[in-house]
Amino acid sequence: MRRLLPAADGADLDDAGLADAYRVPAGRHLRVNFVAALDGAISVEGRSGGLGSAGDRRVFRVLRALADAVLVGAGTAAAEGYRPITADSAVGRLRAELGRPAVAPVVIVSRRASLDPADQLVTGAVTPTHLVTCAAADGERRAALTAAGVRVHVHGEDDVDLPAALAALADLGLGQVLCEGGPSLFQAALAAGVVDELDLTIAPLLVGGGPGLLTRALPDPARAELLQVLGEDDVLFTRYGLRAPR
Repeated sequence: MRRLLPAADGADLDDAGLADAYRVPAGRHLRVNFVAALDGAISVEGRSGGLGSAGDRRVFRVLRALADAVLVGAGTAAAEGYRPITADSAVGRLRAELGRPAVAPVVIVSRRASLDPADQLVTGAVTPTHLVTCAAADGERRAALTAAGVRVHVHGEDDVDLPAALAALADLGLGQVLCEGGPSLFQAALAAGVVDELDLTIAPLLVGGGPGLLTRALPDPARAELLQVLGEDDVLFTRYGLRAPR
């Protein structure tokens, strides 16, 4: 993988160099990571893996290695078969190589507290999985998840208050958060003004028929600034800053 922008030096980036390319200064930061086809499709037969490449998987691991926590919507976690981040996983080993704690929590966002206490994110978690929900979620379901070891955060009345939830996570030392979607969570985060960065992998494919990054119009268009472009095997790895207000 090589840097194309801002300085195309022609050198291949190893994992340490790739981590340097994506590292951000200390402090709160929410980055969103997606892969999309040339036509904007974000999945093949309902899963993002059909758009991926070896380079995309490397970036995925590096972004997880740099994050304090991984934020994901309940629907995406279920569809993609999310598992806890463990010390013996590829991400865990890379985190250790980069001098980071080997494990990091997964944070599920669900208005209805839609996480099964028997899910592998609960039963297999080395560090507790977090659930961000709202007061309208069923109280018995929230209690069952708490009893199973999930750290349940209630922010908002009828819908999740993302700014409050991210502030609470930061207070727990989880200030640098990687959001892996899906589109509804990305849309809500943009509307709430909490997205600092979009890392978008552009796959050299035309898929058609599928949903894109955003399914509804935003109240106001979000202006992005191109920060970086890497390339490998016709795949582009872009970083856009959104300068989100707090």
